[in-house]
Amino acid sequence: MDPLAGLLDGPRAKGAFLLRMIMEPPWSVRIEDGAPLCLMCVTDGEAWIVPDTGEPVLLRPGDIAIARGPEPYTVGHAPDAPPRARIGPGGACSTLSGEPLAETMRLGVRTWGNAPDGGTTLLVGTYQMDGEVGRRLLDALPGLLHLPADLWNCPLMPFLDEEIARDEPGQTVVLDRVLDLLLIAGVRAWFSRPGAEAPAWYRAMGDPVVGRALRLLQNDPAHPWTVASLATKTGVSRAALARRFTALVGEPPMAYLTGWRLAHAADLLRETDATVESVARQVGYGGAFALSAAFKRVRGVSPQEYRAGA
Repeated sequence: MDPLAGLLDGPRAKGAFLLRMIMEPPWSVRIEDGAPLCLMCVTDGEAWIVPDTGEPVLLRPGDIAIARGPEPYTVGHAPDAPPRARIGPGGACSTLSGEPLAETMRLGVRTWGNAPDGGTTLLVGTYQMDGEVGRRLLDALPGLLHLPADLWNCPLMPFLDEEIARDEPGQTVVLDRVLDLLLIAGVRAWFSRPGAEAPAWYRAMGDPVVGRALRLLQNDPAHPWTVASLATKTGVSRAALARRFTALVGEPPMAYLTGWRLAHAADLLRETDATVESVARQVGYGGAFALSAAFKRVRGVSPQEYRAGA
């Protein structure tokens, strides 16, 4: 498992909100959908992303921006352009006074805007549920990530541009997977850029001892791991492993394992019909009671409540 594979195993878009936005100035859209993550690529023209806190960012063709929610932001032809439309939860579009705009601005399959031949085209892909992107990954990203075209060269953008307006069987699944791949490519380029401050777990994967320990935990979370058994597998003493792991990852091995198990349990609760007892066994807990206690302590809700909310 490479440095990103374990943490990026979490992004699994399901019916993501994907569209091509074609706009002609003046235009400005207020984004208040509360989504955990949104990717935006410009294929023609220019667009400004204006977060409520922080500096505006100019997107040019080939650039990608990743906005981390749920904080709102504005996208427009100029950084000071007043909003003319609002995107709410679930991608619902309306005027600022609440009048629906979905049909008025529909330009075709997954295509939306104020002019069919507008000078600016953006591709927008939004993860709509928290569970679709791992919390550990979200916490590692800034509120607004911007990758200029000269910092990355991703062949997925032309492919997404070609696929997004198709209306064929299984197209939603195709677009979901392309969005996942685009996110992985963007995050990898972000962590690899000159002067990047990659998160501890990313850097730790390159360590011969801690990287092996992380892969063991991630590949088999149900195993009854202890610091002693991990130390044996990695060829160092318990004290050396605990010290080195904590220094590089930022938390002790067993604390990391708990977080990893609960993240895996959350995915299973959301994506399968498995009982809480079955989920508990799959992620390394002795039974439903043990998982429920840990889940509620860390996430604030029981597994049943999490599943109902998801």
